[in-house]
Amino acid sequence: MDRFHQMSVYVAVAETESFAAGARKLGMSPPAVTRAVAALEEELGVKLLNRTTRYVRATDAGLRYLDDARRILAEVQEADEVAAGVNAEPRGHLVVTAPVLFGHLFVMPSVVGFLQRYPDVDVSALFLDRVVNMLEEGVDVGIRIGALPDSSMRAIRVGQVRRVLCASPAYLAKYGIPQTPSDLLQHQIVAASSISPNIEWKFGDDETAKAIRIKPRMTVTSNDGAIAAVRHGGGITRLLSYQVAGLLQTGELKTVLGEFEPKPLPIHIVHREGRHGSAKIRAFVDFMAQALKENSALN
Repeated sequence: MDRFHQMSVYVAVAETESFAAGARKLGMSPPAVTRAVAALEEELGVKLLNRTTRYVRATDAGLRYLDDARRILAEVQEADEVAAGVNAEPRGHLVVTAPVLFGHLFVMPSVVGFLQRYPDVDVSALFLDRVVNMLEEGVDVGIRIGALPDSSMRAIRVGQVRRVLCASPAYLAKYGIPQTPSDLLQHQIVAASSISPNIEWKFGDDETAKAIRIKPRMTVTSNDGAIAAVRHGGGITRLLSYQVAGLLQTGELKTVLGEFEPKPLPIHIVHREGRHGSAKIRAFVDFMAQALKENSALN
């Protein structure tokens, strides 16, 4: 049995933690998937998966093999694309991730435009408000807001955003405009996704940052919820500037304490790319980078 085929089957099963789900992903029958993994384990002389009636999990050896198999399969795909020519038309499946609201506002329009330009590409968009492990979750391209940790990923800076305090004009007219961070203690605060009844907001640069401990009047589980609350006069909230750019432009919301803002957060496109690069990844990164760099809300 072809080793690359066995690797592909094993990666699908290990990633989905299910023989049935792996079979559906590959368009194969479950018995054929089971035979391929069993043959691979027999040839290697090592157990790659722990199987019970309730779950399938990679063993320690299986996890190490999973990382190597992903890398080898990616390099084989890259070699095929290089052989077809560096100017080959992008094709295949692309997995992209971004924060939820950022993805809806800025990434999705470019994904749709990219698919219209390249009919042989299909995209899975993972919009999640958590840091996705791109290697473990099979993600090709990610948009990250904030400082990047050291990694083997390539990164392109495409903009920056500010952390802003904002409220509706009606609220500010009724309760007044805070002049210093300490004034927030006298205001109604709306906090998004706080797991504690008390939060700390920091102001200024890292070296001279001042922290204000605040007890929110309202806590919501999403940035959308915080935006809706302050639009209706619910108080003052802290968000990233891109999340309220349209509302600031129309005057529905106003920023306060701008002179105390921390330094802006960078926006990067990060991507997995090998020695030669993948046509679909190169094309998507270039397409997305141009769109984000040209967006005034991000630059």
